[in-house]
Amino acid sequence: MDSARHGHHPDNEPPREEVPEPLSPDQLRPGSRRLRRRGQGELEAQVLAVLHSANGPATAGWVQEHLDGDLAYTTVITILSRLHAKKAVTRSREGRSYTWTSASDEAGLAALRMRRVLDGERDRDAVLAHFISALSPGDEERLRALLARADAPEDPDAGNGPDNSPDAEGR
Repeated sequence: MDSARHGHHPDNEPPREEVPEPLSPDQLRPGSRRLRRRGQGELEAQVLAVLHSANGPATAGWVQEHLDGDLAYTTVITILSRLHAKKAVTRSREGRSYTWTSASDEAGLAALRMRRVLDGERDRDAVLAHFISALSPGDEERLRALLARADAPEDPDAGNGPDNSPDAEGR
C-alpha cells in the first residue's frame, strides 16, 4: 500500500471509460443540446452586438429574440443591468419596463473594455508600458499622434476650461 501513503490509490481514480470525449464542432454550435461554456464577458459582448444592431432602443425581449442560443429572459435582463452599471448601455423607462440602447459604437465599447482592464490592475505604469511595447510601429505612431492631438488645445484663445483653470489632468 505504498501508493496509498502518497495520496494515490487506484480505487480513487475514475475509470477510463467515463472520461468525456471532446466536443465535436456540431456540439459547439448554438442550438445544439450541448453548448460550450461561454468565456467571461462573451455574453455581454453578444448582447452589446445585438443591441448595437438595433435601429434605436430595444426591449430585453427583442434582444433575447436576436441572440444566438437559448438564453432565459431573466439572464438577458441581468446582462443588460450589468452593462448599464458599467455604463456600456443606457436605458429609458417605457411603461413598466425599459428600452435599452448601446452607449457607444464598437470602437467606444472596445475602449471601455480596455479601460476596465486597466482600472483593474494595480501597476498601471507597468500595464501601459507593456501595452505600448507590444504595439506595432504603425499603431505606436497612431497612438502618439492621437495623444498629441488630445493635448493640443482646440482653441488657444479659449483658456484651459470653463473657468480658465486647469482640468483634473492639469491641462
